[in-house]
Order: sequence, then structure tokens, then C-alpha cells
Amino acid sequence: MRPNPVKAALAAGESSYGTMVFEFFTAGLPQIVRSAGADFVLFDMEHSGLGFETLKTQIGLCRGIGLVPMVRVPATQYHFIARALDLGAMGIMVPMVETREQAEFIVSCTRYPPLGVRGAAFGVAPHDDYSDMEVVEKIRLAHERTLVICLVETAKGHDNVNAIAAVPGVDVCWLGHFDTTNFMGIPAQWNHPRYTSAVENLVAACRRHGKAAGFMPTDDDWASRYRQLGFRMMAYGADTMMLQTALAGGLKKLRAAAREA
Repeated sequence: MRPNPVKAALAAGESSYGTMVFEFFTAGLPQIVRSAGADFVLFDMEHSGLGFETLKTQIGLCRGIGLVPMVRVPATQYHFIARALDLGAMGIMVPMVETREQAEFIVSCTRYPPLGVRGAAFGVAPHDDYSDMEVVEKIRLAHERTLVICLVETAKGHDNVNAIAAVPGVDVCWLGHFDTTNFMGIPAQWNHPRYTSAVENLVAACRRHGKAAGFMPTDDDWASRYRQLGFRMMAYGADTMMLQTALAGGLKKLRAAAREA
């Protein structure tokens, strides 16, 4: 079973960078992402309509290229978390985490008994590479490599971020920046004191409990500023936004050149 170098790096206090995919679930996408230098790819199931069949193919395409596949599941439900892991996801992001109890439940869904409630499907699913390894060793390696990301993005979640970060088995507290401002009643007000205070508190909670803070910057300025704030796991941009931005810039230059001709 393949290890998870992203989890190892974050546990050692290092950083890890990748991207998040919402739309372009094509055969070449994992290789393109890896060739760009990404450590990981996060496949979104919450907002994209991505289904498990397509997800299974995308995770399979990450094999052998050194790219760590992770999944944002739609909700805090066992069947979403366990199925994504059985398909070979090495990390799980769960949205709208608001309490310590929710975080504990999420962790339990990623662990086999007696540490959790994950059901066994050894040798018949991609997660263990269909290997004939001893089951006890498979369980150990699964626990060792599975990265658990709690997406903190509501006012209640931020109020409880210290308790969430303290849960054993939680590796990353991820800032859901848009929803954070929405739930606070200050949509997209990135300099509002309530938002900046929530950001600082999340990073502080992660540092206090030896966890990594995560964020999705959508441009170079955000990436630089939030790295300085202490975020160590970042998914740069989203596939749709990067294509649209690059295309818009290129078309603008073409039209400008045509006017000057």
C-alpha cells in the first residue's frame, strides 16, 4: 500500500501544496497536475456533482505518478467518507465541521475497529491495491496514511476551532473563507475584523495542537499572504478559475494587439 507523503510532511511541520478540482475530470488531469509540481489533488464532491464512478477513475489515474489523491465529500456522513477511502483516497476533507463531537465522528469513520467504525473491504477495493498483505498490516498502513481535514467555515465552527483542532486523528483544520464570511453576515469582506480574527484563531489553534492550517488561495497575493499567516497546506486555485483567468488574459492581449495593428 502506498504511503502518504503529504501527511508525513505536515506532521513533520513542513508544507504541502496542490490544487482543487471542480470540473475537469479528464484522463490527463492527474498527470497535468503532477507535472505542474503539485503534491496532491483535492477532488470536490460537495459542489461539483462529481460521482463515485468518476472519482474512482480519477483516483486510479493518480497511481504511479507520485500524486496524492484526496476528496472533499459532500457531508459529515459515514457512507461518503468510507466509500471515498475504499476507492483509494488518501485524505478526506469534510465540510461544515462545527464541534468536537463532529470531528471525533469523522475520525472514527476513517479508522477500523477498535479505533473506529470503518467497515472492512480488503482485497476487493482499490484502497489496499488488491494486495495479499496481512490484514493487520493493511489496517496499520491505512491508519498511518489517511489524512483527515476538517473544513471550518461557520461562525459556530470558528467558535469551537480549538476543540476541533484538539481531536486526535484530525490532521488539518481548513479555512472555508467564503462560507466563513457568509455565515458571519459579511460576505467576501476579507479585511473585516471578525473575519481576520477568525483566521488568526484558526492558525493559532492548529499551532497549539500540532496540526496544519489549510487554505485555497486563488491568486499569487492570497497565496503569499496566507502562507505568511501560517497556512502550511494549500490547494492553489480551482481548475475552472485558472482556465478562465488564463483565457481571459490571453484574449485581452489578442484584442489589444488587433486594435494596435
